[in-house]
Amino acid sequence: MRFCIFGATEQDTGLCGNNGCKWGCGGQAGRDSLVWKKEFEMNIYVGNLAMEVTEDQLRQAFEAFGQVESVNIIKDKFSGESRGFGFVAMPAQAEAQAAIEKMNGTDLSGRSIIVNEARPRVERHGGGGKRRGFGGGGGRGRRDRRGGGYGDRGHDRRRF
Repeated sequence: MRFCIFGATEQDTGLCGNNGCKWGCGGQAGRDSLVWKKEFEMNIYVGNLAMEVTEDQLRQAFEAFGQVESVNIIKDKFSGESRGFGFVAMPAQAEAQAAIEKMNGTDLSGRSIIVNEARPRVERHGGGGKRRGFGGGGGRGRRDRRGGGYGDRGHDRRRF
């Protein structure tokens, strides 16, 4: 059985794929969509990776514990270099747990790697997007408590 990322199963009526989906995806999680995931797949975080470690090397290290479904080393979007961490997906929970226990703290390409179960991605709302209002900024000195705005534009200036 597979689950949609919003919690719907394939057997649910009102299933993802229609715009009135009761799970809140607005039809984004259709049957053939990439947002479906397997029920028992475990995503494993692997940190402190050496920059030269490849996805093939990481896959080979984890295949010693069982089937590896996917390996993804996170890369910088501008330089394309490894950011020093990645994720390994293993379909069997028991094999994944054994891999975490045995691989955590082991040496891979000269670095002691950190291995644990990946936490769900948290939605962050900082940065980017449109700004509201007239910007920020504080006051312009100890005695001026007006604050905010575009700063002193030369008009309505108080002289102390």
